[in-house]
Amino acid sequence: PDEPILELSLACSELITPRDDRRPNSYVQVSYVTPPGGFWTKHSQTEIIEATSTPLFMTTVVFTAGSRLTVNTRVKLSVWDVKDRATSTMYEIGSAMFPVKDIMHADDHRLHLPLKSSEGNTVGYITILSWELSDKTPMPISRSPSPSNKRVLAVDESLFEPVSSNAKYCSLSRDVVLKALYESTTTKTYRFPTTAGSTLSVQEFMAETKLSFHIPIQLLKILIDEEKQQVVELEDLGKLTPHWEQVRKSLLDHHLHLVHEYTEALHGLQTYRGPAFKASCLKEDKRFEFVPLNLHLQRMRVQLLEEEIDNVYDIVTVGAMAAHTLGFKQGGLKKLLSSHEDVYSPKGSGTSCSPGQSHSAKARDLLSSIQALKTQIMYYSESLMRSAKDLAPGDMRRALDSLTDKTRQLVTVCEDRLLDYAIHSLKAARPDYIATTPNDEGDSVTLTTGTEDDPTAKWTWEGDSFKPKSSQSSWEDTLMNVDKSLDCIIKKVDQMTQQEPPANLINRTPKKGRKTSEWSEALYPLQQTLTQCVSLLTEKVQQSLTFLLLQETSCVSSRLQELQNRRDIVFSQALSAVVAGFITKLRTSLNDENFLRQLYLVGLLVHYESLLSPHADELGMLEDMVVGINDLRNVTFKIVPASSTSTHDLLPVLTGTRTGINVRIPLPPGLYGLLPAEIRSGMLLRIQPVLFTVGINEKATLAEKFGNTSLQEIVNIENFSRLNSYYEQYMEMMPAPADVDQPHQTRLAGLLQFLQNNVHIRKSKNVEILQQSAEICRRLNGVRVTGCKSAKDRTAMSVTLEQCTVLQLEHMMAPQIFTNALDCMRSEGCRRENTMKNIGSRKYAFHSLQLMAFPKNYRPPEGTYGNVQT
Repeated sequence: PDEPILELSLACSELITPRDDRRPNSYVQVSYVTPPGGFWTKHSQTEIIEATSTPLFMTTVVFTAGSRLTVNTRVKLSVWDVKDRATSTMYEIGSAMFPVKDIMHADDHRLHLPLKSSEGNTVGYITILSWELSDKTPMPISRSPSPSNKRVLAVDESLFEPVSSNAKYCSLSRDVVLKALYESTTTKTYRFPTTAGSTLSVQEFMAETKLSFHIPIQLLKILIDEEKQQVVELEDLGKLTPHWEQVRKSLLDHHLHLVHEYTEALHGLQTYRGPAFKASCLKEDKRFEFVPLNLHLQRMRVQLLEEEIDNVYDIVTVGAMAAHTLGFKQGGLKKLLSSHEDVYSPKGSGTSCSPGQSHSAKARDLLSSIQALKTQIMYYSESLMRSAKDLAPGDMRRALDSLTDKTRQLVTVCEDRLLDYAIHSLKAARPDYIATTPNDEGDSVTLTTGTEDDPTAKWTWEGDSFKPKSSQSSWEDTLMNVDKSLDCIIKKVDQMTQQEPPANLINRTPKKGRKTSEWSEALYPLQQTLTQCVSLLTEKVQQSLTFLLLQETSCVSSRLQELQNRRDIVFSQALSAVVAGFITKLRTSLNDENFLRQLYLVGLLVHYESLLSPHADELGMLEDMVVGINDLRNVTFKIVPASSTSTHDLLPVLTGTRTGINVRIPLPPGLYGLLPAEIRSGMLLRIQPVLFTVGINEKATLAEKFGNTSLQEIVNIENFSRLNSYYEQYMEMMPAPADVDQPHQTRLAGLLQFLQNNVHIRKSKNVEILQQSAEICRRLNGVRVTGCKSAKDRTAMSVTLEQCTVLQLEHMMAPQIFTNALDCMRSEGCRRENTMKNIGSRKYAFHSLQLMAFPKNYRPPEGTYGNVQT
């Protein structure tokens, strides 16, 4: 139903107004009726063009298949004069009507009709130009040449073509991958002149994404499983002293509370039935706190058929990725985490639970590394046994080399001082712990943390005296056992492989039905000993590091719950936006070999543009965003073949834990085959997120004059360093610079120098930081993400400015119409529909005094804004 079947451009001439000294501010309202119906249906309208009797409208009128047009459909064009845009005071100048068959049969694709007033007088003329679509258009529009002897442009020819892997343009409504992600697409069309005298066909799209709910649902499942696992790990610690038992109980209550909260949130999202986006008015609704705010894809398609140009520019728009439901009275994540870390610092006001600063991050990394090594050791030990069964000395040797390497790595990792500290801390927390300390006379005094009721719990009879009983082997013995068991396997394999196995080594078939050999029988007890020792080692590591985390959280258990919950909420929103951008960029660039090479060599650049002001609540939102975007560094992507082309099988799948989320992206076989071998082999792909932020409203003025903008400055400086580092890697790994074929543009190195200068100077509302960093991102094939508090008003100003800037820089749009094109997109473009979807009004939530504080290019045209509830 959204396939275009007719596109019209409109222009007026000789418009007459009652007062000869005033030229009209005119726009055209389009209505239609299809017989035998008797009621006119309002279809669309153009932008308002001020103070001219000969307006040429850039907004085009598109009828889709859903309009149910026939050759007998009558179209009515009413021209209105807006006397006051602020109050919407206007009157109708005149109107003209024509049947669709007239424009279809016109030899030059145009009609020139008189405009008649209500009294029947001629008050001007209107010209209608139809643009040809394609050979497969349901309506047989004439294919005769236009007066300029140039073939007229298609609006969206790919909509009528079979979807193929070689298609240059990927339609949101027809491409199998993008159709699975997006729905409820809004479309607006424009025609803009270029400096070369040709006409650009521009289509603007805005679509909701199913990932707004799909990603949070999957992430919540992962978080619930992780919380349940942490409950199990805490319960597996065994007996502890009364103090640590109380701490464990408090932490168990915290994890169980999160399980309950997240399970309720998951149920709410799974049973939700409604639009595929969260409206700005729901930002503080707890049911949707994990859902990104007003997440949409903003797409601009630019075509110039004479030069075979067909380019797409995508921007993901999303509201502030922040925990709106938790409020910002105490600040955002960056501030809260800083105060949380101060508890562990010797200079902090709290009591340190362990020496030095917090070891939580390192402990989790250690645990992750040891678990991964254990998995690899188990795999290679099984591989060794299979090779022994097959009597394959070469395979045995290779498996043994890998097993030796991974086991040695495990022992080395386990010699970390932090782990040694954790082992002894847990041992000291046991009820039967015995410590020996010197007294004043130098004699040894035995201390215990257990009770006096049962002496046999602490002592054992050995020959002629009592000696302290140890409930478990020492840590050093555990490490030594792993080493010794590995040495036994190495010696046995060396002995076996010194000579080729004779054929008579094959024995009878055991009960399980598999043939075995003397080699495998000889190795089996040694392999079992090694795996048991490794399992015991990792079990001790798991318990010790779990206790270390218990120690560190004991000082701040009251704040831990809110911090973890807040971080999960922010991360869920940030992840949803980046996954949408990653998949869209991947699909639209599958035919770009350089992009695919860049993807696995350097990673994907993700550029976040924030328009938040570093003042009041928005400062807290920015603090949340800084941490949430930084957490995306732990996200990896893996592209896999899809099992089918159904929507369910094409949606991404999340796996992993908080410390490392992996996103599996399914592609249909035809598209998957376009990927390079490196990606098809299962390589994990990484992203480099960068955030640049500049406040532009009146709150930014308050922050600059009376507040503190240090966070904004620090964020921009730090992220410039990250962007520059990515650029250096790109230049090192890629064969040619990104702008080698664009000699008319500033080189990337020059843009980076300009950006570096801008982030280091203090300048009020320096939006050049946003514009230059966005251009660098586009040149480096990155994903663009833009947002403000609700991604509705300031975001609309930013994305429309970026679209017009791209048209002028990349496609030579005539500079004299830049402002008109900007106002046209802001008044009649997709972002006006976004405000309607969010708050039920087609007004931007600005007022005239507020706009005085905005940079000039970020101000909407008169009549498009007002005091509305956001």
